[in-house]
Amino acid sequence: MTNISMRNGKAYEYACVLAFQSEISPIRDVMVIENTSLEVARISWNTMSEGKKDELLISATAGIQALIKMEPRIVEDGNDSLELSLQADNEGRDGDVRDVLIIRKSIDWEIGLSVKHNHYAIKHSRLSGKLDFGQKWLGMPCSENYFSEIEPYFTELKHLRQQGVMWRDVSDKAESFYVPILAAFMRELKSKYSEHGSTVVEAMAEYLLGKKDYYKLISNKSKRSTRLISFNLNGTLNQPGEKTNPEIMIPSVELPRRIFNLAMKPGSNNTIELNMDNGWEMSLRIHSASSKVESSLKFDVQFTGMPTTLFIIDSPWVG
Repeated sequence: MTNISMRNGKAYEYACVLAFQSEISPIRDVMVIENTSLEVARISWNTMSEGKKDELLISATAGIQALIKMEPRIVEDGNDSLELSLQADNEGRDGDVRDVLIIRKSIDWEIGLSVKHNHYAIKHSRLSGKLDFGQKWLGMPCSENYFSEIEPYFTELKHLRQQGVMWRDVSDKAESFYVPILAAFMRELKSKYSEHGSTVVEAMAEYLLGKKDYYKLISNKSKRSTRLISFNLNGTLNQPGEKTNPEIMIPSVELPRRIFNLAMKPGSNNTIELNMDNGWEMSLRIHSASSKVESSLKFDVQFTGMPTTLFIIDSPWVG
């Protein structure tokens, strides 16, 4: 992710805070928790042009107005405050992908948003000669055989990085690096699945999708709309208020437990297709993420298929 993308993403988080304040303050007190994450988001917000700020705020408002229809506890009568808090990025690495938390301590209730600015990626995870994806993704260390397989390729990448080589000057980078590294990755994942079955699939799903329920809020400038996707994996979202039921009801979603297919995408030399039960399908594209050769590579994980019970709503921008 480029620095510009990161700044836009952080500024969008801050826009969500501002939109919440605007929508909720007439109804109940809103308390914004001051922390390092909020300060980073505020700094990014302040670098935006006035036009960009307007765009982000309109987008965030559209999403939050839709969210209120699903979560009446945000606006139901009460004398307590609604707390807003931005989480640190390292929470995502630990399995909590929520960026914005909405909290009412008086009723021991919170929900969260994963905020995305103009992209639909699930995860950006790195592979290297030392990173143990098995431990990080599955809670199970990778085998010595896996590290032996990938070691020559990442050692060569390290040497190229030390020489300051640019990726454009590397001939056949896909066949020389991407294909053999992906082959080793798939063999290791298949081996773990063969040995541990559904435990591996559920652990991987929690790593990629998140351990806690949340809504994903995605700004789409080209369509001038905001998409809200409910990841109601544990059934904690869409709860009724004391006197009010949600205007929009959303179902729970089952995590995958079986892998049907794990293979290279036909005609591709850098993308894996992962098809699982309960309607979950993903692509994992490996890429350099930099113009210069680095000693690691990055996955771009995207949905190619989602369960029919995954509720999605697109809200057009007003203004």
